[in-house]
Amino acid sequence: ETMYVVTPWPNILYALDVEDGSLKWSYNPGTERAAQGVACCDVVNRGAAYSKGKIFFNTLDNHTVAVDADSGEEVWKVKLGDINRGETMTMAPLVVKDKVLVGNSGGEMGVRGWLTAVNADTGEIDWRAYSTGPDEDVLIGEDFRPFYPADREPDLGVTTWPPGRWEIGGGTVWGWISYDPELDLIYYGTANPGPWNHNQRPGDNKWTASIFARDPDTGMAKWAYQWGPHDLFDYDGVNETILLDLKIDGEVRPVLIRPERNGHMYVLDRETGEVLSADEYEYVTVTNGIDLETGRPNHVEEKEPKLGQVMREICPAAPGAKDWQPSAFSPATGLLYVPHQHLCMDMKVSEVSYIAGTPFVGAQVEMYAGPGGYRGEFMAWDPIRREKAWAIREQFPVWSGTVVTGGDVAFYGTMDRWFKAVDARSGEVLWQHRLSSGIIGQPITYLGPDGRQYVAILAGVGGWSGAIVSGNLDPDVPFGALGFVGAMQDLPEHTAAGGTLHVFALPEETSPQRDVPASAVPRAVPAVGPE
Repeated sequence: ETMYVVTPWPNILYALDVEDGSLKWSYNPGTERAAQGVACCDVVNRGAAYSKGKIFFNTLDNHTVAVDADSGEEVWKVKLGDINRGETMTMAPLVVKDKVLVGNSGGEMGVRGWLTAVNADTGEIDWRAYSTGPDEDVLIGEDFRPFYPADREPDLGVTTWPPGRWEIGGGTVWGWISYDPELDLIYYGTANPGPWNHNQRPGDNKWTASIFARDPDTGMAKWAYQWGPHDLFDYDGVNETILLDLKIDGEVRPVLIRPERNGHMYVLDRETGEVLSADEYEYVTVTNGIDLETGRPNHVEEKEPKLGQVMREICPAAPGAKDWQPSAFSPATGLLYVPHQHLCMDMKVSEVSYIAGTPFVGAQVEMYAGPGGYRGEFMAWDPIRREKAWAIREQFPVWSGTVVTGGDVAFYGTMDRWFKAVDARSGEVLWQHRLSSGIIGQPITYLGPDGRQYVAILAGVGGWSGAIVSGNLDPDVPFGALGFVGAMQDLPEHTAAGGTLHVFALPEETSPQRDVPASAVPRAVPAVGPE
């Protein structure tokens, strides 16, 4: 049995024996060194996908690769974007039937976002859906049925932009995709419009900061909804989408839940795109709720950035109340477990010119802790009661993902090196272990060939939030890393960079309700390259 790990640049794929952590083989795709220069927010990679004997993953220089899962031999490799235009690829693919679904990064470089379906057998492009532009490019046709009437006009991907701006308008697809096999629809979000300076792009800027429901075979859109019309604060819409059947007002409805970057916990009907609720789960100063009649946020006009002026106490900050780090739902507890940040920012916008392959931002940002002085939180959210069940405050943003087990234990990691197991019903910390570096990865749990349960996590701080450490940035320049250095000036005191896979064996005898007493111990700690 094998575990597969993809590193950040240079995107080496490792196959590890799950029994002892030994290396079976590795595959180096030869990712171009120059790709590092156009990666806005570190050179991360969000993982691989397995299907029918092949491993699929993306490289920073815009290739999707298929590798034989047993031998490590390359099956095919296809180039989908161009680093000279500022494009990179950092997302984990999703395989749906015979399609490998992948998207691009680079919204801060003025690229044009897309989702592409690659044939899993041949590597040929089956379809590509752009996030901006005419309906023909966005794959919007006669079957497009958005819930809100204002979204039904033709070619909104053009008419909601100044002339030509949609061609460099962002809307990249670098987050997560979900698939509903019963409705046969994929759901995914699009990122922020470019540039951050909203004064240069009047209009709703569709379909950036949006969600699409599409037919996976053809790519044609069934509906779309825009979280952030005319996004002001870099509130991408790429977060994970949790598909559930929930009892709402006495009726079981097919819904999707999205802890969105704008600080609201959205519940949408996944057949129609109707917003059923959108409650605040974080401290928000820039909106007064979401208008459920129109689906649009109620903006606080006083917080709108104006040229040359510093707008203060913008909450949430640009990474949003939650970024890409995935949450997890437990059908046993009925709770959604959400790792997220608690940050505000000051922002000043300025005019910026577009030059291919260079930053296209037009904003200076400084982030800092939100009210209370803490910068992160691990939260359990009750989607029926529409409120927090419990929350654990952390010193730094909780930038790791989470996983929750059938034994009512939730795992997550912190940027100051703690890997924690907590009671999924109460939030009580059951066990914690200090790792070799800060954690921004996604924990997984699995049954080993010996019949025991294991949990694995990569330690190695980085990404946008940890760039001060991984990029050795000057802590005295708070605007570094698009403003994140200001919020993380003390992180180098708590962790160094790293790149280690930690695997923990759970005790052989566990109670029905708790998998992890304090006696859990590491089983294997092989180094697998830079995290």
